[in-house]
Order: sequence, then C-alpha cells, then structure tokens
Amino acid sequence: MDTTLSNAPVPTQETDYLDLVADLSGIVLDESHIGNGIGRVLRRLNDALGFPRSIITIFNRKSGRITIKEACGVSDEEKDRGVYSLGEGIIGRVIDSGEAIIVEDIGDDSRFLNRTGFRGREGSGYSFLCVPIKAGPEVIGALSAYSERMDMSALAERKRILSIAGSILFHAVQRSQAQEEELQILREENDNLHQRLGDKPALSAMVGNSKLIHALNQLASKIAVTDATVLILGESGVGKGLLAQAIHESSKRRGKPFVKLNCAALSESIIESELFGHERGAFTGAIRERKGRFELAGDGSIFLDEIGELSLNTQAKLLRVLQEREYERVGGSQTLKAGCRMIAATNKDLTERVRLGEFREDLFYRLNVFPITVPPLRERKSDIILLADFFIERFNRQNGKSVRRISTPAIDMLMAYHWPGNIRELENAIERAVILSEDDTIHGYHLPPSLQIAEPHLRGAAAKDSGAGLDQRLCAMEYEMIVEALKQTGGKLARSARILGLTERVIGIRAKKYGIDFKLFRRRE
Repeated sequence: MDTTLSNAPVPTQETDYLDLVADLSGIVLDESHIGNGIGRVLRRLNDALGFPRSIITIFNRKSGRITIKEACGVSDEEKDRGVYSLGEGIIGRVIDSGEAIIVEDIGDDSRFLNRTGFRGREGSGYSFLCVPIKAGPEVIGALSAYSERMDMSALAERKRILSIAGSILFHAVQRSQAQEEELQILREENDNLHQRLGDKPALSAMVGNSKLIHALNQLASKIAVTDATVLILGESGVGKGLLAQAIHESSKRRGKPFVKLNCAALSESIIESELFGHERGAFTGAIRERKGRFELAGDGSIFLDEIGELSLNTQAKLLRVLQEREYERVGGSQTLKAGCRMIAATNKDLTERVRLGEFREDLFYRLNVFPITVPPLRERKSDIILLADFFIERFNRQNGKSVRRISTPAIDMLMAYHWPGNIRELENAIERAVILSEDDTIHGYHLPPSLQIAEPHLRGAAAKDSGAGLDQRLCAMEYEMIVEALKQTGGKLARSARILGLTERVIGIRAKKYGIDFKLFRRRE
C-alpha cells in the first residue's frame, strides 16, 4: 500500500480561510432547494481541500437508517450502497456518539466498512474524516470526506474546516431530514391503508381513507412511473407540493435533484434568471455566473408552483423548454439542454386565464398533458380526523408532548368547520392545540376561535348572549367541561356537579342554556 503522505493545499492564510467559510455560507443562503445547496457545498470543499469525494449522510429517526443524501465524486450506484445503522461503521459511530473520527489510513482500520467500494477501486492509501452535523446534543447526520493520506496534524486542520461546514449545513440538512421522514410516514400510512382495504398500495402521496384520496393516489401512481409532464390543480393549502414530491420520489428519477420554485414569490425581473440562470455581467448586480433551476435539476425533476403567475414573456421561454428541451442563460449565447421532468401546479383556473389572454394557450396544452386535481378538505371530511391524528403525532414529537385524544366537542368543531385554508389550516390548528393542551387531550377551547364559532351547540342563546371574542370562547370552554363531566359520570347530574365544583341546580341551568340533554349521556345497564 502506498504510504506517501500528501501535501495537498489547505487554506492556512486567514483571508483564504474566511473566504472559504463565506463561500459556504453564501451557497446555503443562495439556494431555495436544500439538495442543490448541499451539493454545491461539497463541490466547493472538494476544490478547496483537494478531496476526491465527500458525502453527506442523514439519520432517519423514523426508520433508524443512515443513508447518503448528497455526495460529490460518488456514483448513484455507490450512493445506494451507502446505508448504515446507528453505531455501524465510522459514519454510524459518529452520528451515534456526536464525536468526529479521523482515520489516517483506511486500509488499516477495521471500522471502515467500505460500503461504497472506494478502497477496493483505488487500491492505495487514503485518509478518511467524518464529523457530526449537530446543534447542541442533537445529531442529525454526518459530513465525511476522503483525502490523500497525510499526517494527523494536516488531517486535524481539515477536520476543523469540515466541522464548521457541518455547522453551516445544519439547518439545511435538518429540513431535508424532516422532508424524508415526512415522506416515509406518508408512505407507511398509505400502504397500511391500502393493506386494510385489500388493495395494491398506490403511490404514497396523501394521507386519507376517502374515496377521493384513494382515487388520487391510484392516479398519481400511474403517472409517476412515466416522464410525462404533470399539472397539479387545487386550492391553496391542499398539498400540491407534497404530491409533486411524492411523484418524484416514486419515479425512476428518485435520488436525483427535486428542484422547487414558487413562481408567485419572485418578481418578473428576476424570474428568468432563477429559471434559466445568468452569465456574469448580464445585468446590474450579476457579479458571477449562476446556474438556473433547470440546470440544477439536471436529470431530476423541477416543480414550478403557482405557474399561473408567470408573465406572458416568461411563458414563451418556458414553452420553448417544453417543446425543444433547450434554453440559454440570461445574457448568454450557449444553448443548454433541459433533461429534467416538469411538474407544475396552480390554484388558478388556467382555462379562464387563457380565455382572458393572461395565459398562453399553447403553453396550457403543453402543461395539461396529465392534469391531477387535489380535492379541498371540505370535500373529504372523512379524512379530517385521520389527518388530525397524523399531525398530533408529528407535533408531539416536535414539542415533547403526549396528546392522545381529541374530545368529542373538539371533533364536532373540526367536522363542522369549512376549512378555507385546507390541510395547511388544519395543520396550524392542530399545532396550536397540541401546544396548549395540558392534560394529553385536545379540547374545543384549544382550537382557534374561528373553529369555536362553528360549534353548532353555541349558535343559539349562548352565542347571542355572549357575542364574539372572550365571552364566546369562555362559553365554548364551559360547554365542553360540562359535556366531558356528563360523559365521565354517565349523565348523572349530582356527580357531574361535584366534579365541576357546582351545585346540581346550577349545572342544570347551564346544561339548559347550552341545549345539553343530560339523559343522552346515561349508560344503558
């Protein structure tokens, strides 16, 4: 084995060191899609430190597996082989312990498992560095790199730079970890649902057991395996972005970049630069060359959300990409090829916008190859409680809570509400309720005021007397406490009164005020 020590350069001057850190921070802040920023950080590290390959691995808390999220100098086949358990190999040990490990020669260390086959292919001495990606005690992954073999002092300097890079990447990797765990939860929930139905599992996209969601998942599973352009339609907050990512994750492009861009979030003056990139000096402020989203997507998928907001000029250029699969950067003359799959979404009626001359008819027909409509939550009421349970589990984990049930009045409120904000509004309502809950139960008074007004039992005298605001919410709380006490005692007024610290006469008056028939709560012997 070659034991020659490398003298590969490392930024030792303070200016070079600060420049590298500034570049890494700028890359992360510059990218809206996490995977692209991570990949560019790795390429910059390889260039600056002379690494032949570098790897980001993420720990999935749901599955307990550690997988390669992004790598530079590693093939897709090698990435697929890079799977570890907590404590397994060097990467598994670093994530388990939260401590960095330096291996001076990978040929002499039995902890180095060589899952990706690097040592066998190269056949010469290499060093290996692995640092945790963490904030405080929380370790979410690891940043590792191969280096030509060198002494420990040089390796220690490179480890210091890798540790700083890991800190810079923490929030980007954390969001990527959350996305992967979210998708896995959705897949498992959907697979369990279809197993209960005795059906072949469809694409795991949307949580739900309604016929509408069952049909949606079956339809999406058929299109996912093709390269056809997909247009996702639906109101704001129904989960169009989640469906788009699930289609990508279930396609043959899985593992390749999934690049997202919200077309409504950017002004017309910069949208073309975001889509197609620009050359240095193309316009004021273009101080360096920048790749656009199509170029960053490579052979993966690009998701253009709110595509109905694009200007007619940008629509014409996007049409060329769909028709001819080519484009130029802003200010450039070199023609680039677009190899990615297009997934678009909108909450607008594109047919109406075409009629009004606000959307190109030819682009509409190019996008409308395979339209999928995501139903609003008000049309799939049977999914509300399943979704609520799903969000409760998530926010329990995030907030260290242990909410286990939703009270009957709270369920009534959830089911009576019309959900103009769809799943996003439900998610926010459940997050609020989980945080406010103090007895492992979500009560009606934990839900937002807009849902409490929807409570049918408070639309009579109580609602008229109390008006809006604080009085309305106090009535909702009082109503629910009485109902919970009656359920607990089987409709016995005397026992319910003792639980609430009231007299039997007072609880009878309050029950009459809210139209509560205590006889309905009596158990049959």
